[in-house]
Parts: sequence; structure tokens; C-alpha cells
Amino acid sequence: QVQLIESGGGLVQAGGALRLSCAASGSTLDYHVLAWFRQAPGKEREFVAGISSRGDRISYSDSVKGRFTISRDNIKVMAYLQMDSLNPEDTAVYYCTAGMGYGTIPQTPSNYNYWGQGTQVTVFS
Repeated sequence: QVQLIESGGGLVQAGGALRLSCAASGSTLDYHVLAWFRQAPGKEREFVAGISSRGDRISYSDSVKGRFTISRDNIKVMAYLQMDSLNPEDTAVYYCTAGMGYGTIPQTPSNYNYWGQGTQVTVFS
């Protein structure tokens, strides 16, 4: 059974930075896309960033491009999301997820099989 556990969320002032981590267990996820989604209160879960199994393809949503950086460590079976220049609109629960991309980096939640419990990120102005 694959388990994903996020950490690194918290409260940060606008303009600040946070680094989220996602630890996977139960599988090496060698062939899986790893991605981050977020969900703000009253809104649908939205794609933030995704990285292919070998790390050679990366995709970002337009709202975070240039500010967030996704990475993975296949030896440690970890995923990371470095978030810089945070603003209040980034406030949400952030979820780590894994799924078979089949050559793409899907941007819809239904394409992913495994989900973490989420970590809260709150940005205040």
C-alpha cells in the first residue's frame, strides 16, 4: 500500500518562502509522475506542479510558474515543492500525489492514484 506524507506547510508572510516535502512509502514510484495539487476553501482542487518519473519533464500551472520549483529524489522516494514569493492567493491545503502519466503530466485529480493527507499553507499580507 502506497502512502504519501506531506510536511513543511505553515504560516508565512507574503513574499516569503516555504518548502514542502512528500515522503513516499510502500513503493519506489519509479514509473509514477509525482505532482502537487492545492485546494482552497470553497474551491476545486487544482494542479500546481508535476514532474515525470525520471525528472526530465516538468509542468507548472500558470499561477505558480516562475515562483515554485518541483523536484524529486528517486533514491529517497521524495518529492519537493519549493515555493518562493508567496502571496495570499497561494493559501490552500497542498496535496502530494502520484500516478501513471503514460508520457504526460496529467493536470486533473482523477488521473492520480495515491494522495497524501495534505498540509496547510497560509500566507498573510
